[in-house]
Amino acid sequence: MLFPSKKRSSWLLLAPLLTPPVPVVTAPPCSLCPEGAHRFQWIRNLVPEFGISSSHVKVLSSPAEFYELLKVQIKTAKQRVVMASLYLGTGLLEQELVDCLEETLEKSLQAKESPDLRVSILLDYTRGSRGRKNSRTMLIPLLQRFPEQVRVSLFHTPNLRGLLKLLIPERFNETIGLQHIKVYLFDDNVILSGANLSDLYFTNRQDRYVLLQDSPEIADFFTELVDAIGDVSLQLQQDDTVQMMEGMVHPYQGDKVAYCEIANRRVMEVINSARTRQELLHAKTFHSSQQSNSSLSQQGSHASGGLKPEPDTWIYPLIQMKPFGIQIDEMVTETLLTEAERDARIYLTTGYFNLTQAYMDLILGTRAEYRILLASPEVNGFFGAKGVAGAIPAAYVYIEHQFYSEVCYLHQQERVQLQEYSRAGWTFHAKGLWLYLAGSNLPCLTLIGSPNFGYRSVHRDLEAQVAIVTENKALQQQLHQEQEQLYLCSGVVSSSTFEQPNRYVKLWVKLVTPLIKNFF
Repeated sequence: MLFPSKKRSSWLLLAPLLTPPVPVVTAPPCSLCPEGAHRFQWIRNLVPEFGISSSHVKVLSSPAEFYELLKVQIKTAKQRVVMASLYLGTGLLEQELVDCLEETLEKSLQAKESPDLRVSILLDYTRGSRGRKNSRTMLIPLLQRFPEQVRVSLFHTPNLRGLLKLLIPERFNETIGLQHIKVYLFDDNVILSGANLSDLYFTNRQDRYVLLQDSPEIADFFTELVDAIGDVSLQLQQDDTVQMMEGMVHPYQGDKVAYCEIANRRVMEVINSARTRQELLHAKTFHSSQQSNSSLSQQGSHASGGLKPEPDTWIYPLIQMKPFGIQIDEMVTETLLTEAERDARIYLTTGYFNLTQAYMDLILGTRAEYRILLASPEVNGFFGAKGVAGAIPAAYVYIEHQFYSEVCYLHQQERVQLQEYSRAGWTFHAKGLWLYLAGSNLPCLTLIGSPNFGYRSVHRDLEAQVAIVTENKALQQQLHQEQEQLYLCSGVVSSSTFEQPNRYVKLWVKLVTPLIKNFF
């Protein structure tokens, strides 16, 4: 990926970026190959493919279940705890998580002269530094008590620099770009989610969560990915200052192009080395299984007892870091939408409905059926916020109305249906998609992670999700139930939806939304 040779004025970052991104054309999915792989194996041309047993995958459904799992996993971790999130909250529930970390680190310290447990936490710099009491102040006691075992990295976007950094106030500076990845791993167990480490996400903010158990290769990959981003991030010190690793270009004081090139190289090394490892493992496993099959046919079926079962589920990590020129998630998502066949069904959900023009064009111009779940104004995370942020739900209503009008204009209401999540006392933050092939009542693929399918996710923030592809009916049923449970709390959008009093959008919001929609 090439970067501009001249530095752009930082003020240009605030200009509306209205030109739609050019879709990247990738090879269409290939048909079933002789090795028995699934139809989505083309994704492994871009990223590592991890074949696992479906019995290692567990779909969670509630914030409370997610929170309890985090605590249990922290308490039982022996080698590593790696957590990437937008931020860590400052309430009692978050403090309990920090206390669990301290307790586990203390046990590790007492157990050996050289303790094995390492804790690495990656957060966003601007969001994690907001307010006097913040993510940094929550974690400093751990750094002070366990300096050799704990690392806290704070990613700072290279796009927030110069006059822009000086003039944009706190909170508003978060619109320029963030570390948005949410991955929580403990030894060889990995939780993929869209949820942050904050009390709302542990109580009444609905999200999605998948646990991949006993998956060392996947855990290694995400450990290396978080390490790579951590290496190009500011390191939190015991006195609440920050500094870059020795020899590393500074994200907003150093040369922007040089910084982005280093970051690109560091992240792509992780992706490519893991891909090479998995390809070698795949080839080795394939050849050994061929030999086993031939020996089994000679010796009889009783010899099969010690063989590891063939994987029936495949995990593909999809990374999107446009500031570094990495667009893998965007490429895969666009290809999935492009290649979805007639009568296939795609259930797509986002807490913030603000699709890129490319995604909208694909949804409106392809053949599959779409059921798009989004937040009603009352369950939008910005509902009731103070100041300008309080108008954001109205801006989302306006964007939703514009899209619905386009659907109606093209007479696509039967094929493309919008549904609004509504649940008293809750907010909605779930994102991802489920793909049902034509004629199937169960999904064979889901995307789960941090992206919202909007401009920010594609162009501004650091994002990661996984594609989970499975042939196992029990896991497909788990994913189907997850989808049904979310959509049960929704109502279908119609023209009358926008006639309700709570859908009134003020004129100034309509005028401003096209100018600012690329920032939220």
